[in-house]
Amino acid sequence: MRYYSTRDPSHYVDFRTAALTGLAPDGGLYIPEEFPAYRGAVRNSLHTMSFLEIAFETIRPYVQGEIPDSVLQDLVASAYPFTAPIVPVGDRLVLELFHGPTAAFKDFGARFMARAFSYLRRNEDKPLHILVATSGDTGGAVADGFFQVEGISVTVLYPRGRVSPLQERQIAGLGGNIQALAVEGSFDDCQRLVKAAFGDRRLQQKLVLSSANSINVARLIPQAVYYAAGAGRLWGGHYDTDGAATPRLEGKAEEQRVVKKGIPQGSRVIFCVPSGNFGNLTAGLYAMEMGAPIQGFIAATNINKTIPEYLENGVYTPRTSVATISNAMDVGAPSNFERMKAHWSYEALRSRIQGVWVTDEATRETIQEVKKQHGYVLDPHGAVGWRAVDHLLRDKKLRVEEEPLAVLATAHPAKFSEVVEDLVGPVPLPEALQKALERPVLSQVIPADLDALVSVLLK
Repeated sequence: MRYYSTRDPSHYVDFRTAALTGLAPDGGLYIPEEFPAYRGAVRNSLHTMSFLEIAFETIRPYVQGEIPDSVLQDLVASAYPFTAPIVPVGDRLVLELFHGPTAAFKDFGARFMARAFSYLRRNEDKPLHILVATSGDTGGAVADGFFQVEGISVTVLYPRGRVSPLQERQIAGLGGNIQALAVEGSFDDCQRLVKAAFGDRRLQQKLVLSSANSINVARLIPQAVYYAAGAGRLWGGHYDTDGAATPRLEGKAEEQRVVKKGIPQGSRVIFCVPSGNFGNLTAGLYAMEMGAPIQGFIAATNINKTIPEYLENGVYTPRTSVATISNAMDVGAPSNFERMKAHWSYEALRSRIQGVWVTDEATRETIQEVKKQHGYVLDPHGAVGWRAVDHLLRDKKLRVEEEPLAVLATAHPAKFSEVVEDLVGPVPLPEALQKALERPVLSQVIPADLDALVSVLLK
């Protein structure tokens, strides 16, 4: 598979180059030259294959010729000792992406990427420095995924005061080869600094830099796996039982209507994706293009509604992000929009995606309502997705009676206890989060200034 920049379709590189450099020299994002289709036998067996089997078959064509099949199988097995159960809640399903070590969907991309980087650089003498901006969960997942990986160091930039206390400890609590910088500004400022750093000659002369944000194709591709696995389960007429971290509280909940009616075989799911930087939804589009049985997507944002407005009127208007209680989605200029536009026309995106935006007030109401009606606790991001579905049902733009619909739960609600507990009371902490809370915060505060970042990196 070859990759090219979104800004220069004539210049091709291999997977190793695309992954290890992160951004193209012209500042563009690397994208695959084609979407490889699942082999017929794989496509027809998605409902019976294991998560690891689907992960191998999904990632394999993107790395073929550079990562041998036997090595890829080992990388996948090491990255994913957990899965992504798709469980019934009321009249819809929830694809739970928080059963990994940092209880967020970013684990799926970051853990594979760390192992792939280690393999791809196995013969290199000069260490690699990963530079990443985070609005919340990316930083924790990257820190965990790369912690103690030989020959690789990581610097995570996050907006000071705009991540939850638990997220900050996941980002800044490990030490060792993980450095955390609290930036006096927004996530957009962090992202701007990272992009500027990749073009800075001072850093280019001293460091080998790469990225671990969703701008890196090596993190985006493995995220397609859970879409294919979830869609495959539903296509076969199946769903999953609760996992160990499923936040379904004790007590009698309303009968699950999905359980009562069942999932018809051959169903093509609609996924509702809480969206910020739009890497997650782009990965879902990749899975759909490969042949996973997906009917379409809902892009659910908070009041940072740049993409829903674009889908409505065709005008892309990036802006400064606004802080919300769904802070990992506080992105006013989504980086992956450039990747989406390179792959699909406006008409093609509109045929695949509906956009909806949700206020903080509605998000809080939704957390309370879902817990009361179904005994299930959503985090603020999942609640944005749930409420977006409610809006479309109200406006008769969806019919869950005819088509299965799954909301992505991108993080465990216990990661946002300062919001969730005021609304529904205490939420039990998964074991991984209990350990993270015991860590100190080991971060350095810097202004949103490139020179300040360069100074820290060159120490």
